[in-house]
Amino acid sequence: MYEIDLSGKYGLILGVANKRSIAWAIAQQLSQAGARLALTYQDDRLKPKVAELAGQLPDTLLLPCDVSDDTQIEAVFAQIEKSFGRLDYLVHSVAFAPRQELEGAFVDTSRAGFRTALEVSAYSLLPLARGAQPLMERAGGGSLIAMTYLAAERAVPKYNVMGTAKAALEQIIRQLAYELGPSNIRVNGISAGPLNTLAARGIGGFSDILKLYPERAPLKRNITQQEVAQTALFLLSGLSSGITGEVVYVDAGYHIMGF
Repeated sequence: MYEIDLSGKYGLILGVANKRSIAWAIAQQLSQAGARLALTYQDDRLKPKVAELAGQLPDTLLLPCDVSDDTQIEAVFAQIEKSFGRLDYLVHSVAFAPRQELEGAFVDTSRAGFRTALEVSAYSLLPLARGAQPLMERAGGGSLIAMTYLAAERAVPKYNVMGTAKAALEQIIRQLAYELGPSNIRVNGISAGPLNTLAARGIGGFSDILKLYPERAPLKRNITQQEVAQTALFLLSGLSSGITGEVVYVDAGYHIMGF
């Protein structure tokens, strides 16, 4: 079995909320491979949980970052430059829409709710990539990944404006891959199947989706956080050096089915 060695590499992971977070599973994989990490927390409410998890990884930075605040984003990269001097990896696992926008009809989406969902879930990758670029160039290149979902290309009941945000995110991935490619910076997405995370539980009918996947997916089961994290490890490592601008599906094959 080939073991990926990320010793001497540095990564920034956004989106850890608790032990079930996809971002936390990715952080564990990267740390086990030898990378030193910085984890962010959104606010003081989430800080204790993220701090507890960060304490389980060696020499991990813990930084505040509300991705809707450019000042906080700039402060994160200033601290990474001071502590790491470079950056090799960035994981964007951040998404949010006001609860009311996920409960009613999509046609009733408010202007403010639409703006919030797109800003946090999609636009935020742009200032993060902007902050990461010079630090990755200093490292000779780097890799960014963002978490997306099948609702970016198909209608999913109750996913509503989050599907719009994921569609925007996937376009941003492709455009950034084009622009950052000359700097040897790769940008890819992972489209994961349903997982029992804090964010997923905010989607109406989520339990029904969990039951549907094993019935229709070719592998006849749901996926695990570890499977997503292993794909992230591959996309962040040199094993995927020729891959950029792609969305890799980790959904037990569900997306290939016509019915």
